[in-house]
Amino acid sequence: MILSNTETVPGRTILEFYGVVTGSTVRAKHIGRDIMAGFKNIVGGELKGYTELLVEARQEAIQRMVAQAHSMGANAVINVRFTTSSVAQGAAELFAYGTAVKVQ
Repeated sequence: MILSNTETVPGRTILEFYGVVTGSTVRAKHIGRDIMAGFKNIVGGELKGYTELLVEARQEAIQRMVAQAHSMGANAVINVRFTTSSVAQGAAELFAYGTAVKVQ
């Protein structure tokens, strides 16, 4: 599956549009990660536990979006975007969306 954050796939012609596809996941913070984040807030630096959490969430949201596109017969998703929202105290949704297409 080709993924593009632009409206086209360079060097390819779009043959069919299938519509918007989405994928999302909701993740909660982990107490161990919160403790380490508290320490990092004192001394500074990257919050690696949260970085890993976001990487995993992005991958899962992309996989779900790609699965939906594949089920429609698409071989590419264009104009891919991500958004986040707070769902509950300590939990957030990561949402991926784009347009499923068939390219040459």
